[in-house]
Amino acid sequence: MKKYLEILRKCPLFYQIEDENLVKMLTCLGAKTDFFDKKYTVFAEGAAAKHIGIVLSGSVQLIQIDYYGNRSILSEIGPGQVFAEEFACAEIEALPAAVIANEPSEIMFIECSRILYTCSNNCGFHQKLIFNLMRDLAEKTITFHQKMEITSRRTTREKLMSYLMMQSKNVQNNSFDIPFDRQELADYLDVDRSGLSVEISKLKNEGIIENTKNHFVLL
Repeated sequence: MKKYLEILRKCPLFYQIEDENLVKMLTCLGAKTDFFDKKYTVFAEGAAAKHIGIVLSGSVQLIQIDYYGNRSILSEIGPGQVFAEEFACAEIEALPAAVIANEPSEIMFIECSRILYTCSNNCGFHQKLIFNLMRDLAEKTITFHQKMEITSRRTTREKLMSYLMMQSKNVQNNSFDIPFDRQELADYLDVDRSGLSVEISKLKNEGIIENTKNHFVLL
């Protein structure tokens, strides 16, 4: 597990936990790793929610597909980030969304119950781990409400500009990259791709934005 320390130091789940304790913790928690090719299903929609995932390399997307096959991207999770913790902590019997590898990815899995319930060794770092998990869940709730704020806008233009302004604010720069290609951005905003492309072209022509692939500049 030592080879993963550099990326795990960035994981919010292990915030302020020393390397020595982190190695012991991973052993205590029974952490396991696996590799997934691009587009491979890490967690299937409808599966039991038991494990928390941590991206060690690559990235995954949390997606929902409706009855008619329309895809909605709920979030993208990159190296050092955690996913599915909200479902595992709630002990949901069937996941309401799927987790798909967005590129070749290595994932660490920890059974949620091993975090929530202290072991017989009464490890001193366990309370810190639970505190970190609760804080991570709170931050995910804020992120979810931000996405709801974006997708609740009435028009494609309003959704797009709301998203771009939020991204700019997050990096504190008017020039930034987004983690989506054009189709993925449409899926995240819950809009039609062609309509999205039209709005991006209009905004460029009006001198409001500049755009090259996934790079945007707010003018």
